[in-house]
Amino acid sequence: MSDKQPKARVLAYYLPQFHPIPENDEWWGKGFTEWTNVGKAKSLFPGHYQPHVPADLGYYDLRVPETREAQAQLAREAGVEGFVYWHYWFGNGKRLLERPFNEVLTSGKPDFPFALAWANETWSGSFHGLKEGNVLIEQTYPRDEDFITHFNTVLPAFKDKRYITCDEKPMFFIYKPEWIDDIMRHFIELWQQLAKENGLKGIYFVAMLDSMYEEELSKKRYNQMMKLGFDAVNSMNLYHGDLGLKWRLWNKFFNKKLKLFPRMMPYDMNRMAGALDAVENVFPMITSNWDHTPRSGKRGLVLSGCTPGAFKKNLHTFIERISNKPLEHRILLLKSWNEWAEGNYVEPDLKYGHQYLDALKEEIY
Repeated sequence: MSDKQPKARVLAYYLPQFHPIPENDEWWGKGFTEWTNVGKAKSLFPGHYQPHVPADLGYYDLRVPETREAQAQLAREAGVEGFVYWHYWFGNGKRLLERPFNEVLTSGKPDFPFALAWANETWSGSFHGLKEGNVLIEQTYPRDEDFITHFNTVLPAFKDKRYITCDEKPMFFIYKPEWIDDIMRHFIELWQQLAKENGLKGIYFVAMLDSMYEEELSKKRYNQMMKLGFDAVNSMNLYHGDLGLKWRLWNKFFNKKLKLFPRMMPYDMNRMAGALDAVENVFPMITSNWDHTPRSGKRGLVLSGCTPGAFKKNLHTFIERISNKPLEHRILLLKSWNEWAEGNYVEPDLKYGHQYLDALKEEIY
């Protein structure tokens, strides 16, 4: 890691799906992990980069401590400040995929910063290629008793010296909170009270919102989150805007009518930038790539033109957009460290090696 001060605080979303659990065995077959979809992926059109094959770390199992240490070392050397682990709490104490983070927490290793992002949504089979779209597990909100249990479950993490903070408060990310704004205000107020009762200055709540493009609508949604008690917004933008004739024709005829190929969009920073990215407590998101076809086949979305060079160019532009913020709030979310079945990862693969990690290091310092 460089001795220079970073130009931005890059936090990488981290998927803990790479180990078997009984629920996935039941839904998808014995031994299912994210690698199952990654390994069976196929090239669906000329030039389509599939399958993606991991290099340095191989088809790892996150129950192995050495794997977690190696990931942290790669991230540290590339200038990533820490991992934001997806946290699955479905209500009534029901959790999934918690083992990797629990072992990081209890073992004290790796000595690498972390935060939690509550993946606040129902799991549906349609997102993973099932035509029926059946509900696998429902997200529920049983109110105070469960909210308190939830807080007490993550409190040891909040108090860990490795936990990522902003304004001296542990950061807690919540995915799409506008779905439950009537519940969310009370949830935040309760957790803030519990935090102070347990010796914390409070919780720094970050609302994760997609499609933060158009200025007036973005301001409206931003103000809504502030009224609910959030401290910041993570604008999770993937693409938008006029696609041009080439892309409209592709998606209208080849995807919708003929159903021959997946949906295609260009990988372009201008289509990912949010209207409020320069606001001090709005944290934009950069994506290295996006290709959902390993999970959903021809119904998936593919961003075209994703390369380490394009990623480096976009990263440079995003860092410039937030450069006037104080470093504490100069936060850029990377999606993701290891979402292999969506194509958005920066871990080494056989095609590009360390080029995405090198691009991070070169632009962050």
